Amino acid sequence: MNKLAICGGTPVRTKLFPAYNTIGEEEKRAVLTVLESGNLSQFLGAWHKDFYGGPYVQAFEKEWSTLFKVKHTISVNSNTSGLFAAIGACGIQPGDEVIVSPYTMSAGAIAPLIYGAVPVFADIDIDNFGLDPASIERCITPRTKAILVVHIFGNPSKMNEVMQIARKHNLTVIEDCAQAPMAMYKDKLVGTIGHIGVFSLNYHKHVHTGEGGVVVTNDDLLAEKLFLIRNHGEQVVEAKGTLDLLNTQGFNYRMTEIAAAIGIEQLKKLPGLLVERRKNIDYLTNGFEQIQGLTAPLVEQGNTHAYYVHPLKYDQSLFSGVHRNRYVDALKAELPSAVMREDTPLIGAGYVKPLYLQPIYQQRISACSFNCPRYTGQVSYAPGICPNAEQLHYNELITHEFMRPGMSTLDLMDVINAFQKVAENIKELIQ
Repeated sequence: MNKLAICGGTPVRTKLFPAYNTIGEEEKRAVLTVLESGNLSQFLGAWHKDFYGGPYVQAFEKEWSTLFKVKHTISVNSNTSGLFAAIGACGIQPGDEVIVSPYTMSAGAIAPLIYGAVPVFADIDIDNFGLDPASIERCITPRTKAILVVHIFGNPSKMNEVMQIARKHNLTVIEDCAQAPMAMYKDKLVGTIGHIGVFSLNYHKHVHTGEGGVVVTNDDLLAEKLFLIRNHGEQVVEAKGTLDLLNTQGFNYRMTEIAAAIGIEQLKKLPGLLVERRKNIDYLTNGFEQIQGLTAPLVEQGNTHAYYVHPLKYDQSLFSGVHRNRYVDALKAELPSAVMREDTPLIGAGYVKPLYLQPIYQQRISACSFNCPRYTGQVSYAPGICPNAEQLHYNELITHEFMRPGMSTLDLMDVINAFQKVAENIKELIQ
């Protein structure tokens, strides 16, 4: 192939890739119906039939429960709100510890802080990027009350091991499924294995309502707490007759009727969109097989991956010692972004800096939590506490979105050709 674009050659492709847009006429009609009704929200922060929201909110929750085969669905205005509500529903208090992932969106670690608890970071599995069960076990203390597992990038974590640990130590398990809707672990959907599952409907997820989220549980008592936390629970408990008042003070995490109407239509599309993502991944995987040094994530037998992104591990030793960042920069020069994403590359080096390295943990900025007199532990946020997360982030992990639905075979071929071109001309990148 010709000279690498980063070195002055002609790129494999200059035409933008197609936009990822799942909004169609169905969603437009649904929104118009809600607008014409004039009823954009029907929640009341009081013990009344509208405490549970309007007809579209309740219909959306029913549809989600049916598709995910779960007893209770509680819609919220974001995955972040869902995580906060889940932590509260579990009865987390100041002085408690919650085991969290260092390699996820920041809300997963902030959630315990909202209730004055302390996040403790377990390391991630080097092959599937979820929490490493052995590291979870090492993090458990008498103060541990819950484990917040993340099915990162769409790949199920090792839930059998996680649940075994939870039963052994009487811990609550929250599954963050923001990137993994309808991913299967063995014969179960993620989010339905632990005590609470939380999903995202943010605009760049598989399906979306702009902003939004969903919390699911099969536990009646947890469901009651989640409903109270979502909608001003402190105003409801007396009339409702709720006796357990721990963490029932409520927020406004409510979903609008417009978002719910969009969600009903989006939910219908989710299974088909997942099929397309997996089909595109299969095509790319076959094309990447000739490139030594790129490894796809381990998907355990019996599991299915939802592929929010396509994560790859990069072995520098098989690329003439060229660092991962340089390789990714070369790929960016060969491939453009997409319509509606013109200024944001579809490929990146790493994901997020391990969360414990953020200033809030390094400086221990919190009104309570690790500064609370009720906290008797000695949590560490020192560099090196999660070596797998640091190695993946700074040296090995590549994530890309070139497998999104809407990509044609010719689009996927351009991606394969770019990866192969950079690999075959890797010595041009030696500095």
